[in-house]
Amino acid sequence: MKATVKRKAHFNAAHRLFKKEWDTEKNMQVFGKCSYPNYHGHNYELIVGVTGEIDEETGFVIDLKILKDLIEEEIEEAFDHKNLNLDVPEFKNLNPTAENISVVIYNKLKRKLDSSFDLEIILYETPRNYVIYTEK
Repeated sequence: MKATVKRKAHFNAAHRLFKKEWDTEKNMQVFGKCSYPNYHGHNYELIVGVTGEIDEETGFVIDLKILKDLIEEEIEEAFDHKNLNLDVPEFKNLNPTAENISVVIYNKLKRKLDSSFDLEIILYETPRNYVIYTEK
């Protein structure tokens, strides 16, 4: 029998959306105020969903304390109060859009989880703008 458990987390981070190959005018045309050179920030809300078989002995899909610690170590410590463009190696050459941030979070967590689990990342950049990422 399968179930999905979810854990909420949050982090605050700054970023700038731009492509190095484009001039300022094209970056502003495509990314608008998100491309201002002095960066801007968001209070990101993260929901991590793990789907798997319910363990007959424990009744867990995954111990939520383990998931909590994993999110803290892999995501919150790496992203919270950081400038994603400058401080997070994964975004050195990757535009830190909500979509790309979701994929990076997915990859960081997926490699730490048992391969039998399905993983879903929901990332709110604002209360009205969010991304859902699964590798399906």
